Amino acid sequence: MLIVTARDDLYSRLNGLDGGADDYIVKPFDMAEFKARMRAVLRRGSGQAQACLSNGALSLNPATYQVEIIAEGRQVALSNQEFSVLQALLARPGVILSRSDSEDKVYGWGGEVESNAVDFLIHGLCKKLGKESIQN
Repeated sequence: MLIVTARDDLYSRLNGLDGGADDYIVKPFDMAEFKARMRAVLRRGSGQAQACLSNGALSLNPATYQVEIIAEGRQVALSNQEFSVLQALLARPGVILSRSDSEDKVYGWGGEVESNAVDFLIHGLCKKLGKESIQN
């Protein structure tokens, strides 16, 4: 459980953590920090010891936002949305993600999404990682 609150005094933080929260974040916060804390809570909850995802050709580390093309030993910079799409694909290898599932992973539930947004992100990933990196 992650507590998101505007209460920033020590007593509130201690009560939240001692009351069972895995983490505590005070508003306002940077969205990148919030996402990192959520990933950490989810990793702990699933018992996942190793955070890296790989398909043999690519390695993705959700904790550090690093993507590496293994054969080349080259780090690739991705946008947050490209990273989210790649993470969703690597988390469930061989599973076909529907367009709506992909949109939910990138934009969240109920977000306004352009009709070709996921296609655009996948196109960008293929340009950065190589055409053979993603099968769609």
